[in-house]
Amino acid sequence: MTDYRAYSYWLETAGDDLAPRPPLPHSLAVDVAILGAGYTGLWTAYYLQEANPDLTIAIIEREVAGFGASGRNGGWATPTFAVGPAGIARRFGPEAARSLQSALYGALDELAAVLAREGIDADLVRGGKLRIARGLHQLPAIRQAYREYQQVGLGDHHRLLDSAELAERIRVDGALGALWTPDCAVVHPGKLVRGLARAVERRGATIYEQTEVTDVVPGATPRLVTPAGDVQARTVVLAGEAYLSRLRLLHRQLIPVHSLIVLTEPLSDAQWEAIGWSGRECLASTRLSVDYLSRTRDGRILFGGRGAPYHLGSQLSDGQDRHAPTHAMLRRMATEWFPQLRDVAFTHAWGGPVGVSRDWMPTVAYDRGSGIASARAYAGQGVVVSNLAGRILRDLIVQQDSPLTRLPMVGHRSPDWEPEPLRWLGVRYVQRGLLRTDARAERRQRPPSGRTLAERMGAH
Repeated sequence: MTDYRAYSYWLETAGDDLAPRPPLPHSLAVDVAILGAGYTGLWTAYYLQEANPDLTIAIIEREVAGFGASGRNGGWATPTFAVGPAGIARRFGPEAARSLQSALYGALDELAAVLAREGIDADLVRGGKLRIARGLHQLPAIRQAYREYQQVGLGDHHRLLDSAELAERIRVDGALGALWTPDCAVVHPGKLVRGLARAVERRGATIYEQTEVTDVVPGATPRLVTPAGDVQARTVVLAGEAYLSRLRLLHRQLIPVHSLIVLTEPLSDAQWEAIGWSGRECLASTRLSVDYLSRTRDGRILFGGRGAPYHLGSQLSDGQDRHAPTHAMLRRMATEWFPQLRDVAFTHAWGGPVGVSRDWMPTVAYDRGSGIASARAYAGQGVVVSNLAGRILRDLIVQQDSPLTRLPMVGHRSPDWEPEPLRWLGVRYVQRGLLRTDARAERRQRPPSGRTLAERMGAH
């Protein structure tokens, strides 16, 4: 039997044995069939049950609840999109940007409220977020981000810190300042997703694990196709995030991009005294190739980032969750942030795919004619966004008009990704190019120009 605890520290410490629930035994007919027992599928089931407790709901999961990004992420509960408010304002208008950001702030509050209501101890700490300028080359980016928040009326949620103010919170090598917001939390992702699974089961939903969905058939009676039989429903919800790229229906709507993580051993009191970080803020720099840090409840440092290569044809396999060169890079970067930890041991390394659309926008949609609903393409921001998506899907499915159903990602369809091998050539060019751009900016202590082909192709 597969030991799912090996897939991340979060699943290892989630607090239950991860023994798989029974697979689907035969064909089934229900009101709502959900593909995927991660955050999106579970939140959707939870809120549908709240709206109509009589609904029969089946959740079909290829592995176990939380196996994907929901059980492997960096522990950030941040109310953000990959496309920032200024980008949303350019595409959809300033009012849409403010409405969306307000809904995201509300989703963080709602997530915390559900944890309290359902008795789920997911180690949630609302310590805020620091986007840190590590060097002169990164200062313009945090200042520009602050100006953009001000331009769309969100400046009061952020504050620029100078190096002395930052050092009162945390001591990071080379840090010259930061952009701080209180609107972020750190969470134990495994406890969150496993607790949600138990909550929807208590309310009457059934989760069938180790059951692969091989196809989706839209129509008057849409269905999920599995080796054990079809699951027919009035509504089918596709909530598999990056793994939805395996379905022919959505194969070119999103690509899987791997995000990898390393984790230190628990630090001593003296080591924490040298670093600070008592507020457990989420940390990141302004690197184009992405980095993110969090502090765990048991006193470890999590350091994550990108760098693992995209695979031709959007191939996905468990072996891609570990990439030795990227994990080595992350361990090196962690000690560059905190040189006093140069001798610290790293005890865990893992990774997993996130779903990315061609325009970096998530989609939440329901086509009543085909019976197919979907939420996808969070680009690594799904802990909070998935809660919002679950409530939007509830309103769409039960035909409840609400402010949520008028948000800009509702009904949005991103352009298809290019056919292969153009997709592979373009994505790999951008991945390599952004790493080179970051290295050049650090070496010269001058910000990226924004004019390189890789930066333009990867812009969002």
